[in-house]
Amino acid sequence: MNALRILVVEDDVTIGLLLAETLEDLGHTVCALERNAVNAIAAAARLQPDLVIVDVGLGEEIAVAVVRDIVAGELARHVFVMGDIVQELPLGPSVVQIKRPLRANDVAAAIQREIVGAAGRVADALL
Repeated sequence: MNALRILVVEDDVTIGLLLAETLEDLGHTVCALERNAVNAIAAAARLQPDLVIVDVGLGEEIAVAVVRDIVAGELARHVFVMGDIVQELPLGPSVVQIKRPLRANDVAAAIQREIVGAAGRVADALL
């Protein structure tokens, strides 16, 4: 898998830094670590990351708004949401959800599944 440029949106600095370190250990580049919705959407528009990981802990309505703005504006190819309550959120089919606690193997597997799945969806659309 090619290295991705990833934007992390996490209001807890410690968790954000641990996630960034995990992603970098997996060979990816964290292009920004943002702590709130306004900065996250601006960073996504400015940096055009390959992947955005948004923490539901920002607050359910805020997290949903961030994800919708990023997806609607096509500011990233892939969006993951992490947290414990992600199943109940109305985020749409293009959003991959990751439960906590986050483990490097689970994050790597989710990224791989989404990238491979996205490539398959593009190939199907071209046929």
